Amino acid sequence: MSDEEHQFESKADAGASKTYPQQAGTIRKNGYIVIKNRPCKVVEVSTSKTGKHGHAKCHFVAIDIFNGKKLEDIVPSSHNCDVSQLFMAFLPIFTIFVLFLLKSTVPANWLSNVSKLFFHLDCQIKDGFGEGKDLVVSVMAAMGEEQICALKDVGPK
Repeated sequence: MSDEEHQFESKADAGASKTYPQQAGTIRKNGYIVIKNRPCKVVEVSTSKTGKHGHAKCHFVAIDIFNGKKLEDIVPSSHNCDVSQLFMAFLPIFTIFVLFLLKSTVPANWLSNVSKLFFHLDCQIKDGFGEGKDLVVSVMAAMGEEQICALKDVGPK
C-alpha cells in the first residue's frame, strides 16, 4: 500500500471469553459462578418455587476463589449466569525459583503471590527439602488472575 509504518500493540490474548453462560438452575454446590464480576465457588444453592412474578429463583452463596470473601446472588432459574473458565497448573518448586531469577518475564502480581506463598509455607518447604521430597505448587487461574493455592508432595513414582 504505502510506505507508512504501522504500529501494532502486542497482547498475549487470543480474545477468548473468560466466562461462559450456564443456566442458573443447573449450577450446583461445589460448582463455579461469577458474582459481581468475581470468580466464585458455590457453597450453597437454594431454589424457591414459582411465585407471583412467574420464575423460580436460585439463591447462590459463594466464596471468591482468590480473596475468600462471601458473595450472594439471586437469579431466576431459567436465566443464564456467567461461569468462569478455571485453569489449574502444577509447577515444581525449582520452576518457581527460576521464575524469580527471570523477573522480567513474570507479571508482578505473580511474584507477589509467590512471595506470599513462600512466606506462609517457608517451614514446609525447608522440611520438605530436608527430607528429600519432590515439591510442586498448584497455581489456579481464572478471569485474568492467578494465585498459588497449595504446596504438594508428589513423592517418588
